[in-house]
Amino acid sequence: MPELPTGTLTPTTGVGPEPPFAPGDLPARRLGRMLTVARDNKLATAGLITTIGLTLFCYAGPLLYHTNETGTNLLLANMPPSAAHPLGTTPEGRDELGQLMVGGQSTLEVGFAVAILGTAFGMIWGAIAGYIGGIFDAVLMRVVDALLAIPFLFFIVLLASITTPSLLIIILAITAASWESTARLVRGEVLSLRTRDYVEVSRQLGARHRHTVFRHLVPNVIGTVVVTATLSMADAILIYAAVAFLGLSVPPPATSWGDLLTTGINNLFDGYWWQLWPPAFAIVLIVLAVNVLGDGMHDMVEHRLERR
Repeated sequence: MPELPTGTLTPTTGVGPEPPFAPGDLPARRLGRMLTVARDNKLATAGLITTIGLTLFCYAGPLLYHTNETGTNLLLANMPPSAAHPLGTTPEGRDELGQLMVGGQSTLEVGFAVAILGTAFGMIWGAIAGYIGGIFDAVLMRVVDALLAIPFLFFIVLLASITTPSLLIIILAITAASWESTARLVRGEVLSLRTRDYVEVSRQLGARHRHTVFRHLVPNVIGTVVVTATLSMADAILIYAAVAFLGLSVPPPATSWGDLLTTGINNLFDGYWWQLWPPAFAIVLIVLAVNVLGDGMHDMVEHRLERR
């Protein structure tokens, strides 16, 4: 008996519906269909362009503009915006615009890293739990529930008191508090997908569990997970800005948008408004852009689901 081709089942075969992303489907075709939907979504396009623009501002900007990352000149402290300093200066006498560029690097790095690490770990955890099921699923989900029960603020304060803040520590701390929601979401999707006919056929053909999970289940939750990743990035940026108040930030002279925002709030009543509004606007802009991009990704996922 010839081997059944995986991922080519259709309703006319009497076996079951074709999976939304058939394993035999070419990645270029998948990408082409999603890009067609993305092209028609103006808000998603604007979010993507804004995200790319802010990334270039933070990483390419210092190559063209003198940022004065470590220098201190108290004679120039708290200077208002001028031709020499378009966004004024900081309490250390550094150029605010240059600090905004440099501070955005660590902020974006935290956002991207948490989105990638947290989403990947949560996806694998949820996929394994949902696929195996039974007692193993119950144990893994109780671990997730236990971690969700720990107050994140308490965890951050404890971490700040026992470690020296660094970019890696911050990324790991925020990741530890962000992957659980992805795991629960993926687990629910896999619980539904594992009963599909093409998964049952794969099992009957003797496919290994690892092959079934990573070849049939994970590709079919990628769309939903990508949406979750964009939202995780926005949440990570907001959390990183918030924990700057608690002292968990990159050590000086390095900075972040959260550090600049904290300085601006502390000096707001002294009339140094230029130290508050630029970092606040940058944080709001990147969070808004990423959320809009996530909405566009959601539309692409919905379009994919309609093709089932």
